[in-house]
Amino acid sequence: MTLHRQQTVTLAAILALTLAACAHAPGEGGAASATLQRTANGVAHISAPDAETLAYGMAYAYAQDNVCMTANQLVTVRGERARYFGAATPGLLARRMLPNEQIDFFIAAHMDDAALARHWQGAGAETQALARGAVAGYNRYLADHAGRLPAACQGQPWVQPMTLADYRRQAELTAVQAATAALADALLAAKPPAPAQAAAPPALDLADAGAALRELGLLDSPLGSNAWAFGKEVTADGRGLLLGNPHFPWAGVNRFWQAHLTIPGELDVMGVAIGNFPAVTIGFNKDVAWSHTVSTGKRFTLHELSLVPGEPTRYLLDGQPVAMTQRELQIQVRAADGSLQTRKQSVWSTRWGPVLVLPRAGLLWTAKTAYALKDANLGNVRGTEAAMGFGRARSVQDIQQALKNLGTPWVNTLAVDRHGQALYADASVVPDVDAAQLQRCAPGKAAAALLPAAGLVVLDGSRSDCDWQRDPASPQPGLMPVARMPMAVRSDWVHNSNDSFYYTHPQQRWSGISPLVGDASLTRARTRAGLSEIPALLARGKLTAQAVQGQLFENRNFMAGVVLPDLLAACAGQPPASAEARDGCAALQGWDRRSDLGSRGAHLFREFWRNARAIPGVHRLPFDPAQPVATPAGLRLDDGAVAAKLWEALAQAVKAVRGAGFALDAPLAQVQRPLITDAAIGLHGGEDYEGVLNNLGNQFAPGIGAQGLRIDYGSSYIQTVGFDARGPVAQAILTYGQSTDPASPHAFDQLRLFEAKQWPSLPFHAEDVAKARVGEVLRLSRP
Repeated sequence: MTLHRQQTVTLAAILALTLAACAHAPGEGGAASATLQRTANGVAHISAPDAETLAYGMAYAYAQDNVCMTANQLVTVRGERARYFGAATPGLLARRMLPNEQIDFFIAAHMDDAALARHWQGAGAETQALARGAVAGYNRYLADHAGRLPAACQGQPWVQPMTLADYRRQAELTAVQAATAALADALLAAKPPAPAQAAAPPALDLADAGAALRELGLLDSPLGSNAWAFGKEVTADGRGLLLGNPHFPWAGVNRFWQAHLTIPGELDVMGVAIGNFPAVTIGFNKDVAWSHTVSTGKRFTLHELSLVPGEPTRYLLDGQPVAMTQRELQIQVRAADGSLQTRKQSVWSTRWGPVLVLPRAGLLWTAKTAYALKDANLGNVRGTEAAMGFGRARSVQDIQQALKNLGTPWVNTLAVDRHGQALYADASVVPDVDAAQLQRCAPGKAAAALLPAAGLVVLDGSRSDCDWQRDPASPQPGLMPVARMPMAVRSDWVHNSNDSFYYTHPQQRWSGISPLVGDASLTRARTRAGLSEIPALLARGKLTAQAVQGQLFENRNFMAGVVLPDLLAACAGQPPASAEARDGCAALQGWDRRSDLGSRGAHLFREFWRNARAIPGVHRLPFDPAQPVATPAGLRLDDGAVAAKLWEALAQAVKAVRGAGFALDAPLAQVQRPLITDAAIGLHGGEDYEGVLNNLGNQFAPGIGAQGLRIDYGSSYIQTVGFDARGPVAQAILTYGQSTDPASPHAFDQLRLFEAKQWPSLPFHAEDVAKARVGEVLRLSRP
């Protein structure tokens, strides 16, 4: 069945078409069938004879739990949010909330269905089969449940069947969310300077440039994770043992969903997928287990354009003028009276990519200079192939082989196998630019300063020889090949908490790695926590899964150990003048320095350190790369100016906590609750900047409000995987649950498990699945 996005297809029509195609009973007429079973907490187990039917069953099962979320995301990738939900209403684009009108214009500017189709023509046969199956499975669910969808989308005109073009757009948006999509409003804001515009640009504030990039999620990405991989030297049974602890949003299409996928004799893999991705992204099979963490690699470069004098839409390349390309976009916007209006906007692009402006970073379009963006993940259709390679792996060497196609767009990979090997690899998508080229192709002085200050790589865009290198060893021209990316196999341990490869293991040494992959800077307190807690864990003896689980859920607040001794000593020696600060001192004196359910005062420290950490020169000891665990440390309370700011930060934290209606020494369980439900579920864990490994936070509204700390981000799919003679031994919690439908029994059932620190065992072997099955077996015949 072929559907074009421009057509209006009603659910009644899709019902008729699908039922006509599926008129035979399950299994009749030689049709391939997928078998769907559910076990505790709604975990889906799907088996099918081939890849297309497997994706068909998986998409159907995913829609059972998340059909309205999927339908809403399809509105996004079609560029129709303003048409259905209003222009000014905010919507989610990748990792940020933007007005729907901006989202639609970005989609119109970025998505090129013909180009995406060409990219997909180069994908393998299995990848294309999985895509077809995913589309058909979702549409089958809509057909089967026409008139009976969940309340959030029942009867809504925006619920439409999915097309292959829609599916490709979803995949593209996922791939570019760490680059182009994060800069959507910057691309739309790019306009040629007015002829009379001659004033000098304002002086660049590098600190504010860094802050701007953090707000965009491009510096110190809000998406984080921990992963620990232990080898045979340190495990009790001499086999591999993995802890995966990704920190992702609890709402939107970056939510994880648990699935077990089987093609008898070919594939048997379990774990989680994201959105409508038709494969396991983090998980395990009988021989290997793996997890991912967002890496420090750069996903794009900016190119500084030298403009032709008097012609701001023409730039010089190798001394020759080149015209920018202007495109006029148009979208449909729903007016207050319900009518549709057409709005238009122009965007500009170059041979490097779209022009953008980001004033806080000094990236302006002037009469002399403009900036263009080149995204390394454009058209990346290789992720499915990589994930299926992981699913079929029999050793960490097979994982390494699966990484060679450069399909993982923006993550590190950590893995173990039953033989006791542990792998770390940042074999992600990174432009092939080395340190020498960074110097040779340096832009103007101000733009060059953006790399250390804001993480932005800007190259000279007036020279074609400043384009990305094209190493014959790379399967993708312009991308760094795996041979020049950091990768290590060890028999003791490796870890990552979103700082660079440099901190994989204290004895691991690296050389010749491009700065675009990472460097020796350390920005995450969780990295310091991991480098502290892993040795402490190993000092207690050979490791078991239960020991690793207990370590994660001890919820130590690393930064409390770093700064609180100095603060409390000052509280006792020379109490602050402010009554609020003195009350804060008293409350923190009784805190156990953990972010656990019963920890009293954890919320007060969070509010204090949220602001105090930004005080210039706040630490008594500065960072020393040779001592990444021990530094920076302490508080510079002997400096009067710093001390005054610290006491003010503590006083303000006290006022914020009391203003929200909470006692300073309230247990964290009373203060920290999930955003997805009003149920009285207390949550343990702390913020990234506190160095709590079990990371929980509020992505869009930091601080304690009247509702408390309402969590919508952080520890999501938490798994430990080891091996016995039969295969994997896995326990895992999907913290929020399988479904986004509030009426589902699996909307937040696993939050109760998370609250109680209970790790369900996952049934993997067929006989175990049969014993654990809940409900009836569903067989779905694919037309």
